[in-house]
Amino acid sequence: MLWVKSFHIVFIASWFAGLFYLPRIFVNLAMVPPESVAERERLMLMAEKLFRFTTMLAVPALALGLWLWLGYGIGLGSGNGWMHAKLLLVLLILGYHHACGRLLKTFRTNANRRHHVWFRWFNEAPVILLVLVVVLVVVKPF
Repeated sequence: MLWVKSFHIVFIASWFAGLFYLPRIFVNLAMVPPESVAERERLMLMAEKLFRFTTMLAVPALALGLWLWLGYGIGLGSGNGWMHAKLLLVLLILGYHHACGRLLKTFRTNANRRHHVWFRWFNEAPVILLVLVVVLVVVKPF
């Protein structure tokens, strides 16, 4: 079980690295002047590759988490309300990941209408979600 837990943590950390950085690229994309085609293309290439890589990291993170939960019974049974809260947060994280993919599509089609400041705030969501998940898993408040 400790091997599974170790790799789960590694893949979660790697997945979140992508979720932290991708919106930062969106900030830069939102600031690119229309005449800077080369800069926009370079940032788009970076964002698309990072999104694909981040998605590939999410798959084993989720699979290993399911293995821990259902295979080893972590969080099952009474007195494990923290796991229900964590699973809700995991759904929110998946929603955030999906939203990043949708936002990438708007940039790809030149349909973005959001200001770079909005993306700066959007970039804070995964930090808050990660803090909440770590507190739930370590402290197990309920």
